[in-house]
Amino acid sequence: MKIAFIGGGNMATALIAGLATQAAHQFHVVDPNPDALARLAADYGVSTASGIDAELASVDVIVLAVKPQQMREVASRLAPHLGSQLVLSIAAGIRSADLSRWINGYGAIVRAMPNTPALIKQGITGMVAMPGVTEGQRAAADSVLRAVGQTVWLDDEALIDPVTAVSGSGPAYVFYFLEAMQAAATEMGLNAEQGKQLALATFAGATQLAAQSDESLETLRQRVTSKGGTTHAAISSMEGAGVKAAIVDAMKAAAARGRELGDELGAD
Repeated sequence: MKIAFIGGGNMATALIAGLATQAAHQFHVVDPNPDALARLAADYGVSTASGIDAELASVDVIVLAVKPQQMREVASRLAPHLGSQLVLSIAAGIRSADLSRWINGYGAIVRAMPNTPALIKQGITGMVAMPGVTEGQRAAADSVLRAVGQTVWLDDEALIDPVTAVSGSGPAYVFYFLEAMQAAATEMGLNAEQGKQLALATFAGATQLAAQSDESLETLRQRVTSKGGTTHAAISSMEGAGVKAAIVDAMKAAAARGRELGDELGAD
């Protein structure tokens, strides 16, 4: 494929790096930052431009990797160059209908919500396609995002907000819990590096165990939690403090904020 990226930041770089190892794709990157363009050209041999140019008319996929607040202006400049390309948006909060409206009703749009582990090819992306997307374009979008991890396709764009709450924002929750584990370790006499090492290895190991097991998360948790034991004491303390309910409420707050951002960014 010939793929254009509008925006040459971290996520675009991760996608280019992942795709470059899979096939002989051609890349074109548009970004006003000359340092970013020079780095990408040196590392991956991409063609570059400081602004939206006629090169976009000849590509198969256009990845919109700009900040949500920049999307409307980018869309207005992009519109004249659209013909049959797939437009793949990874901008948070921008609804497909609003993006389509800004590019004169163009319908070949896939909206995607990746997360930051994509930077190490361990991401997961929620995706939804507008009705105007062909099967070939859908496969192309899937190929682009699978270069940095797993994909989950949705039938309803409204579910992008829960995806944002679970996986888009999710890495921050994991880091938050790891911070707490490290803090507890140091308060109990371990040094900070020991606490971090123990917390990271425990989280990574438990995640892999869950991924490779056919049993439910609840069953796996119960198997570690012997009644009257140390784990039972910890879980009982967390239950008494309402930790699980607080996490659920927090993720619902994230989803609600996602809906609000969609309203704000899409407003005329």
